[in-house]
Amino acid sequence: MGRSLAFLYGAVCYLIFFLTFLYAIGFVGNLVVPKSIDSSTTSPLGLALLVDVLLLGIFAVQHSVMARPSFKRWWAQFVPQTIERSTYVLLSSLTLILLYWQWRPMTGVLWDVENMAGRTVLWALFCIGWVIVLTGTFLINHFDLFGLRQVYLYMKRQEYTHLSFKTPFLYKFVRHPIMLGFIVAFWATPHMSTAHLLFSVATTAYILIALQLEERDLVSYHGAAYEEYRRRVPMILPFLKKK
Repeated sequence: MGRSLAFLYGAVCYLIFFLTFLYAIGFVGNLVVPKSIDSSTTSPLGLALLVDVLLLGIFAVQHSVMARPSFKRWWAQFVPQTIERSTYVLLSSLTLILLYWQWRPMTGVLWDVENMAGRTVLWALFCIGWVIVLTGTFLINHFDLFGLRQVYLYMKRQEYTHLSFKTPFLYKFVRHPIMLGFIVAFWATPHMSTAHLLFSVATTAYILIALQLEERDLVSYHGAAYEEYRRRVPMILPFLKKK
């Protein structure tokens, strides 16, 4: 693939990701977007549960399997390393778009906070969660994480170098602030419907499982430096004392 074409591909993949990310905020928060987690006509409970679980499963499998080093080595036979990250980002975005499109709301409400102070606190936590997510990506190099740095360096005929291990700001308090931000954003809502509860439980469970796999890869890649980091800093809950 030509250098300019590779950069254009990476830029388009990034744009699709960013629009998908913005839509996720509206989808989870029932804000602005044409279809959200609780909008549209509800389906029969059994069908809605089946469809939603399948959609969440598709995203989980794609997101985790393609992130594993063994898959990347196999995938390199078909996708050049320069655009491998961009392709991963694109496919992750497409699975999320499928989820937004086919998601089935469900009847039933776990809680519905009417007190203005309570609603304000929950909406503030919702916003803080998304800010933590975005901040976390920039702290470790946002553009490398989403494939733009790779295609930019290729276009400039510069060799790609892997990022060094570092623990800036939020990473001094938790090892995975991005995932912490997602959990906060998914659970902080004044209106917890059955569909939203399913989404929050499933995504939280997926995050906790996926982090075990990611931690294994990080230890394999960074060795003793990451092992020592794990001993000092909690995974998700800040200020949790390490034994």
